[in-house]
Amino acid sequence: SSGINAEYGGYNLPMHKMASFDLARLLKSDEIQSVIRDPKKEVHRRILKKNPLKNHRVMIRLNPYAKHARKQEKHNEVMRKRAKEELLNKKRGITKPLEPLPKGKAVLRKAKRVAKRAASKKTKAKK
Repeated sequence: SSGINAEYGGYNLPMHKMASFDLARLLKSDEIQSVIRDPKKEVHRRILKKNPLKNHRVMIRLNPYAKHARKQEKHNEVMRKRAKEELLNKKRGITKPLEPLPKGKAVLRKAKRVAKRAASKKTKAKK
């Protein structure tokens, strides 16, 4: 048996640090509860950040001019396409003019308002 001890020497058996293993009872004890801070009850939720380059509404909130810039760019694109089409028609010898551009909503509303006003003036003039 002495040969076995010499062979297995040079190590320590792991020893327990705690005498009691009832962790729940230990944490609820007055000694520990008196030193730990109160639990944080309120939950702080993060707001999902939206990419303004992909989300137009977020871009407008950051940069109100973006709405006008996008509208202007669409208009410029339509005008470039029309100019190109006119040039091609001229080269091909087509003399038929292009269809007029559809008017925007604001222009249509204003025209309607003006027409209504003119109609009301005509009815007043008749009376």
